[in-house]
Amino acid sequence: MAMNGSTAAPNVNGKAYPMTDHTFDVVVVGAGGAGLRATVGCSQAGLRTACISKVFPTRSHTVAAQGGISAALGNMGPDDWRWHMYDTVKGSDWLGDQDCIEYLCRNAPEAVYELEHWGVPFSRTEEGKIYQRPFGGMTTNYGQGQAQRTCAAADRTGHAILHTLYGQALRNSTEFFIEYFAIDLIMDQSGRCRGVVCIKMDDGSIHRFRANLTILATGGYGRTYFSATSAHTCTGDGNAMVLRAGLPLQDMEFVQFHPTGIYGSGCLITEGARGEGGYVTNGNGERFMERYAPSAKDLASRDVVSRAMTIEIREGRGVGKNKDHIYLHLDHLDPKILHERLPGISESARIFAGVDVTKEPIPVLPTVHYNMGGIPTNYHGEVLTKKNGDPDTVVPGLMALGEAACVSIHGANRLGSNSLIDLVVFGRAAGLRAAELVTPGEKQADLPADSADLALSRLDKFRYAKGGTPTAELRNKMQTTMQNNCAVFRTGEVLE
Repeated sequence: MAMNGSTAAPNVNGKAYPMTDHTFDVVVVGAGGAGLRATVGCSQAGLRTACISKVFPTRSHTVAAQGGISAALGNMGPDDWRWHMYDTVKGSDWLGDQDCIEYLCRNAPEAVYELEHWGVPFSRTEEGKIYQRPFGGMTTNYGQGQAQRTCAAADRTGHAILHTLYGQALRNSTEFFIEYFAIDLIMDQSGRCRGVVCIKMDDGSIHRFRANLTILATGGYGRTYFSATSAHTCTGDGNAMVLRAGLPLQDMEFVQFHPTGIYGSGCLITEGARGEGGYVTNGNGERFMERYAPSAKDLASRDVVSRAMTIEIREGRGVGKNKDHIYLHLDHLDPKILHERLPGISESARIFAGVDVTKEPIPVLPTVHYNMGGIPTNYHGEVLTKKNGDPDTVVPGLMALGEAACVSIHGANRLGSNSLIDLVVFGRAAGLRAAELVTPGEKQADLPADSADLALSRLDKFRYAKGGTPTAELRNKMQTTMQNNCAVFRTGEVLE
């Protein structure tokens, strides 16, 4: 087997694709929050780690996370990881894996303090502690009161975390392969994952990465819809690679709609806006959430608020010329608080809606935001499949993390600010597990002779396709179909 930098030239349809081979202990695909946290953990354990990303790491979609990261620190009042666990189980519509949820909530405070020590510039309280804001579905005393559990760096928390993690990954000598696009997993006859095949995007060359452990942290599939808060890079690449390798996906129908995407552009307005005192109104100027969720009101969980907004619009109580959206009010809040705690929101509203948030409401609409479904894993991040009737069989050599994975801590509905904590807690867990499973510098078996055939035959097929439909047109048609038929409310009739 060739070591780093050597080339071999297999033939596909008589055309040679020269290939550069690389060998690492661990290969991480994706450089968002989960990928970088796993990368840091593996590098710290002395494992030679490669991180492959189709965009520059700090442009990964974690950078767009606004509201914050949940952990029961108790900085703003009493809190307990058990209350956090109760909220997460209830928020998941009782469909989350409760063992994994316990692992998440117990380990959340430690993971947040670790980020703080690495340099994440959290907002602070007067006494210098990490500032925590209220967020939808987060309660104290098992639903009795409103919790302030969401640790925030203004409204740019994901941005702060991603930049910090990238710095830590560089500090720990991770090797980055930037603007390399992973196209398929390499699986051997025994069902073990042996690595991944990539295209280097600037010159089209093929690179084959061999590793004892491959970690997929490729993000969600929000862009299967026409309008989403997700970046255009969120195309479910890891999920598709897993399917092509003959492995299952779980809960793919569980798609979260965020109540407040800016009308028209779909750009996200964080739930933190309602956490700081914002509220939604219909065309009659009524604060309608009081009818749907009398105690939580505007801070009910996302599925509840999205459904309520959709019902208001369907029943003719929307705002605007076509009565097809809802207003989010921040104009009653102190401009100083808006400037200090929601600076990004004020800017987004000005750019994408032409609105001055200190004087007028923001037009919003429920927008595809997060995918609870993905690659099934246990709480170590190890990918699971069904074998001989056992649905918890571990796929050797393969892990999945973050939005690409389905642990499943979010069940049918994720609570706001539980995504960032998901990334760092399970990214950390994957690093710890990798240290147990992989010996640094361990000799690896040669790859199967046909290891790149699946990837290259697919590449060849699409490269030389002679169809009459442009890719963009086909994608647009598929996205519109999803938007129209698989939205907040779905019926068997529409889905068929």
